[in-house]
Amino acid sequence: MPAVACLLCLVMSTSTYAQSRTIRGTVLDENAKPVAGANITAQVTGTGTSADSLGNFTLSVSPDVTILSISAVGYTSQDVNITNRTTVSVTLVGTAQTLTDVVVLGYGTARKKDLTGSVSTISSKDLNPGPVTSPLQQIAGKAAGVNVVQIGSEPGSAPGVRIRGITSLVGGSDPLVVVDGIQGNMDLFRQVPPNEIESVDVLKDASATAIYGSRGAPGVIIITTKRSRSGRSTIEFNSVASADFIGKKLRMLNAGEWWQEAQKWNVPASENHASNTDWFDILTRDGFTQNHSIALGGGTKDFNYRASVAAVLQNGIVINSNFKNYIGRIQATQKALDGRLSVTMNLNGNVSNTLGSPGSVGRAAFTSNLISNAYVSRPADPVFNADSSYFTDPNVFQYINPYAVAQEVVNEGGSNNLFGSLRTDLEVVKGLTASWFGSWRKTDSYWGYYLPAKSTVSIAMDNKGLASVTNNRADERLMNISLEYKKMIRQHRVEVLGLYEYQTQVYQGNFAQAKGFINDITTYNALQNGDLSRVTPGDITSYKNDRNLVSFLGRLNYSLHDRYLLTASIRRDGSSVLGVNNKWGNFPSASVAWRISNESFMSGQHVFDQLKLRIGYGVTGNQQGLYPQNSTQLVGASGVTYFGGSQITNFLITQNANADLRWETRSQWNAGVDFAVLNNKLTGTLDLFKATTKNLLFNYTVPQPPYPYGSILANVGSLMNEGVELTLSYEMIRTKDLSVTLAGNGSLIRNKVIELSGSINGVPLNTNYVPWGNNAYLIKGMPIGTYNILQHESIDAAGVEKVVDQDKNGIIDQGNQSPDRIIAGSAVPKYTYAFTPSVSYKNIDFSMVWRGSGGNKIYNGLRGTLSRMENIGKSNVLYDAIPLGLFTSQYGSDLWLEDGGFIRFENFSIGYRIKSNLKNIEAFRVFATGNNLAVITKYKGIDPELNGAYGSAGDNGIYPRTRNVSVGFNVIFK
Repeated sequence: MPAVACLLCLVMSTSTYAQSRTIRGTVLDENAKPVAGANITAQVTGTGTSADSLGNFTLSVSPDVTILSISAVGYTSQDVNITNRTTVSVTLVGTAQTLTDVVVLGYGTARKKDLTGSVSTISSKDLNPGPVTSPLQQIAGKAAGVNVVQIGSEPGSAPGVRIRGITSLVGGSDPLVVVDGIQGNMDLFRQVPPNEIESVDVLKDASATAIYGSRGAPGVIIITTKRSRSGRSTIEFNSVASADFIGKKLRMLNAGEWWQEAQKWNVPASENHASNTDWFDILTRDGFTQNHSIALGGGTKDFNYRASVAAVLQNGIVINSNFKNYIGRIQATQKALDGRLSVTMNLNGNVSNTLGSPGSVGRAAFTSNLISNAYVSRPADPVFNADSSYFTDPNVFQYINPYAVAQEVVNEGGSNNLFGSLRTDLEVVKGLTASWFGSWRKTDSYWGYYLPAKSTVSIAMDNKGLASVTNNRADERLMNISLEYKKMIRQHRVEVLGLYEYQTQVYQGNFAQAKGFINDITTYNALQNGDLSRVTPGDITSYKNDRNLVSFLGRLNYSLHDRYLLTASIRRDGSSVLGVNNKWGNFPSASVAWRISNESFMSGQHVFDQLKLRIGYGVTGNQQGLYPQNSTQLVGASGVTYFGGSQITNFLITQNANADLRWETRSQWNAGVDFAVLNNKLTGTLDLFKATTKNLLFNYTVPQPPYPYGSILANVGSLMNEGVELTLSYEMIRTKDLSVTLAGNGSLIRNKVIELSGSINGVPLNTNYVPWGNNAYLIKGMPIGTYNILQHESIDAAGVEKVVDQDKNGIIDQGNQSPDRIIAGSAVPKYTYAFTPSVSYKNIDFSMVWRGSGGNKIYNGLRGTLSRMENIGKSNVLYDAIPLGLFTSQYGSDLWLEDGGFIRFENFSIGYRIKSNLKNIEAFRVFATGNNLAVITKYKGIDPELNGAYGSAGDNGIYPRTRNVSVGFNVIFK
């Protein structure tokens, strides 16, 4: 019996051994460096593993497995035959060199080499690292023509972005944001965990953005989040923490200097309160930012999933300001019917809370944020009175104590957001795929504000406290159905897409305000405790509106001999918000490309490894400035009247009807060339474009009668943007242990207001000269935000400013169109640029981002306010105001107009990949990062990166821009 058992065990052991075999191998890149984390999957069975930090792997496979699939992010996948083999060595080729990257476009993808339009792609490995609070910070400086602007560092504030300039005046220039197919506005960035981004694709020219029709004019940013791969289960943890500090503050007078100068200007001793207060110092602190995330994922041949949670925690550098954002997401894909059916689900939610620093406070002559008020406050003023109450000066009109404002004002809000999507793809027959996609996004936000009397703000003291609550809700749903057919017929590749899409959006909200509180216990949480007799019109408002968008889309992609490429699309949109005469619009586009390097006559040359010419044209729309009921006549409450001895609400017409209201349309030409030379070491893209926006939305003054209301929203004007973009990348060194890459991009852009005047229903709308910020204007034939300003001449012995009398008539005319004004530049930058070198040596890597802009001017209004010695009795002044010697001025001259150009050391990062012999650790990297480390500029204000990218012109004070130094790590467990 024991002998039989032994024989049975031997047979079973032999059988088991025959059922599987072990494959060992190494995955390297073209420089013979290990590709850590590469995925190795056995075809047929779907079993798999991943390469360790040295690129080595071991995988047990069944006898019927003959092919292993090897893949890694940033590399071209490769299939390896393992018949009669137990060891393999695989070399993966980087996609950046083979130009086979997959680029996400509207409603589909394309190989990078097949692109016919202008698209910039930033992969996860190229995103800016560090304590990121918004995905936009990750792409700053990474794409030509994409200007990311961070105005201050207030917790929770997101950067702005402009793609190829300003595309509208009042219609909005924010790009459409698409996250895994879900379309939304800029708020959608807050719901994306920064560490979960796989790639960012920026659609820039109209031939690429026209696929989104009436929403594509300002450009499109498409974010693709990470997904797990079959045969691989991982847990990833990322953590980074940073110390934030103020990079620059204005040099103001201290108490001794202030009193010394005040006496020169005969300020009475009663204004010297014998204190020595650094208001800026007591209102600020070192900030602290954290970003943590954990993600887990895995899958088989037919199913994969990925889930993650993330936390972004930011303590601001102004006391009592912070931001907390918690994000969770889950994604799963299930395949069936032998892979012909695919169902993908995405669910994403975030909860954010903001404690904001009060803004728009101050005296009647100066209203700004808290920090700007700290500059204004006299250093000789104490913070507290002897009885511990906050100090105020009754001799100064509307005096405020900024420390009291910071401590006593409640200014907080929060939001709960959820979006989800479901996508099904069914291959009906070979080459024909039917798809259905649905998404649902819900947002719910609130903001509470309480201004107590002890804040020392005059309006609060006059009203015995003021509280308000704002609630906003949004419900956005989208559904599309499509058929896509792909066919390869000899040398012809054809892809045809037909799509129907329906989108509905419902917005609802309310606002309530109360005054006259007997105490501050409930703040804004019990408005009924206020004095109801103080309620005035406008204290209680609410709204609800909806909008619908219906679209039909057709697109053709065609390739002949893999050399001649064509993309053409047509989209027809119908919107409920438009006038009855213009409910529908058509948005066509077409682009062609010629891959010259694939021609037979190029086979003998040794200059170009890749060469492709592109040209395209398209028409897109913009509906950001249009809201429900904009085209209809509206009636609203307007005070009260007495009728029959009773008081009743009076109603008046508050908006004129416009049956011809339509989308703004933007037509754009683009010509480009993509090239690679020096054995693919030097790659680049050059684009030239010209875009014209027509049917510009603007509020025009109209006569009464025939119109019952004095203004109307109409489509009349036009503006133009044209420019050049260049992107270069040079692999200077590429060896087994060392690689050095120099990369950068730059863009030149010129914009011009073509027309502002026109007519509507035979009534002329003449307005070729419109104020656009401090001393900046919209002027026909000139750039947006053109400064037309009085010219500074001198400061006389009495400290009075003189300006140049341009027309020599002895009178200084300060009117908007005065002949005494001169053209003195524009608020909008003429060029932007970035330099992004990177180096890796064995397990060490580091990268830098330098970026800047120039050709624009900034009107430094804050400097002008803080430089007048006539104010020294009631406020502080700049140290530089002493040698300037300006006592008073009645002009806003070019004395305060400064060069807005700058170059910023945006990001520096150094990392080290730690080799681990532990079988459960796939990768481990530690890193240190610095952000906003230096700024080179002639601008005398806090920071030159203001809102010039938006066309606005002035600096009246911003929340300080911080610099930070951070450390962090990321680890992948398997």
